[in-house]
Amino acid sequence: MSWRDRLQFGRSGFMFGGLALVGALALVTVGLMMGVYNERAYRIQKTREVAVQAQILAASITAALAFDDRKVAQEYVEALRANPEVEAAGVYDTTGQRVAGYARTGAAPPPDRPNAAGVAPDDRYRIVTAPVRQGEAALGSVYLRSVVEPLPRRLARYAGIAVLLVMAVLLVSVLGVGQALLRRANARLEERALALGVANNALQIHIQERERAEEALRQGQKMEAIGKLTGGLAHDFNNLLMVASGGLDILEKSDDPAKRKRFGAAVRQALDRGAELTSKLLAFSRRSPLKPEVVDLSTRIPALSILLERSLRQDIELELRLADGLWLVEVDPTQLEVSLLNVAVNARDAMPKGGKLTVIAENVYDLVENDLNGDFVRLAVLDEGVGMSEEHIARAFEPFFTTKEVGRGTGLGLSQVYGFTRASGGDVRIESAPGLGTVVSLLLPRSTKTPPAAIPAPAPVADRARQGRVLLVEDDDTVAMVVVEMLQALAYQPTRVASAAAALRMLDQSGDFDIVFSDMVMPGGMGGMDLARAVSQKYPRLPIVLTTGFSEAATAAAQAGFRVLPKPYAIEALANELGAVREDSQA
Repeated sequence: MSWRDRLQFGRSGFMFGGLALVGALALVTVGLMMGVYNERAYRIQKTREVAVQAQILAASITAALAFDDRKVAQEYVEALRANPEVEAAGVYDTTGQRVAGYARTGAAPPPDRPNAAGVAPDDRYRIVTAPVRQGEAALGSVYLRSVVEPLPRRLARYAGIAVLLVMAVLLVSVLGVGQALLRRANARLEERALALGVANNALQIHIQERERAEEALRQGQKMEAIGKLTGGLAHDFNNLLMVASGGLDILEKSDDPAKRKRFGAAVRQALDRGAELTSKLLAFSRRSPLKPEVVDLSTRIPALSILLERSLRQDIELELRLADGLWLVEVDPTQLEVSLLNVAVNARDAMPKGGKLTVIAENVYDLVENDLNGDFVRLAVLDEGVGMSEEHIARAFEPFFTTKEVGRGTGLGLSQVYGFTRASGGDVRIESAPGLGTVVSLLLPRSTKTPPAAIPAPAPVADRARQGRVLLVEDDDTVAMVVVEMLQALAYQPTRVASAAAALRMLDQSGDFDIVFSDMVMPGGMGGMDLARAVSQKYPRLPIVLTTGFSEAATAAAQAGFRVLPKPYAIEALANELGAVREDSQA
């Protein structure tokens, strides 16, 4: 090789080496630039990822914050354990109080108060706070802290660029491809987050529309039930008023004693049916004042068997199955008897071909069902009748709902049973199927009280209706006229005033009254309850009896310890109540 060739080769080598060096430096420079760029892109991308995760978390817990359900919010936060890069997360309400939080083992917990809204970068972490909104309303915020890969570990990936240029080129290519894939993944993630947000908004709208539809349905059902109730009341009361009105017209125009007696009895029967109808409605609405007593069903039910047998037909056999050691219950014994009789009559009508009617009483330990919790006594009536469909069972307790023929039932029997059991702290259940008979179960709470001692039978009305002065407080002139006649018929000496204030003035002027008998609802700002309290304080030995047709007032008076005679009442009930209160005052 000549020196010219060597010189040329040296120049070429120098040039090649220079080019190689320049190329290497260029590649290193490009690699460093790419590394710096990639580092910035990595931080930005990481921040975006964390921000998207925070937005997803904020969209997921909208319902939990709206209904203040901390348990559900905590479950959403705990679900972030699946992402190893999430170190801590927190959920805050509108006051800034943390309602849910999560931190990986060994990591610092989320702050007690939310940081400023937006992104708060750090060398080791990416911290993002995002608001939680429902429409235009702010519900709170979320906090998310994600770990960033350490810088030395990231730089180790770029060391090959300075050592091997080819690897640097390959690394740059790989990084470019990876960057493209990462951007594509981020774009897909953002698309999914956007779709999730749209789906969540649609779900919220659907929930709101469903709630409005359900509320409209409930309102419609209420209005339908009220319409049926008022229609049934109008029908029954119009029949009763027709009998009473027509009977009174005949009584006024007829001189025939037999006819007057017959139509007088018809008017009395119509009035009794009206009182019974009102009583059943009050029992269904649980507004009827109950007089609970400790009752032993093991003796009460056998005593009722004769009444039950008389209510059934000859082709129906009555069987009692009473368990040993039945617990005591505290119920209104009269309402209990009426309820059992109503169920038995329904069972009788459901067995047109006869059969067996079984009454079962048993103890039920530790019952936990719906709103019932504790020990109960189950009083069940089983029949072998035609049974009931699911549709009829669902409507069985509705007022005036009946499957009987027109004129054979008012549709208030089971309504009274429902109101009685619910007012007594229990419930009623129906189990039936077409052709398989029916079981109606009354669940009555167990009582630990001691039953009262036997009370001697009250003396006859005529013996207890001793003369005495009664101060009658009644604002209605017609009612007062009738009550005055009833009191005089019972040998009492009534003095009537029209208001509570007038009654107090009368007592101050003449204090020789034996009983105060007062209506509860009266004009003038002072009702019967106020009068009873004033009389009890000023004249503690003067007995007072209140009367009203308003069920809530009767319940309030009974709870306050005053004697109450519900309207309408017969003269026998008036005599018994006045006689009993006088005996109590003289005891």
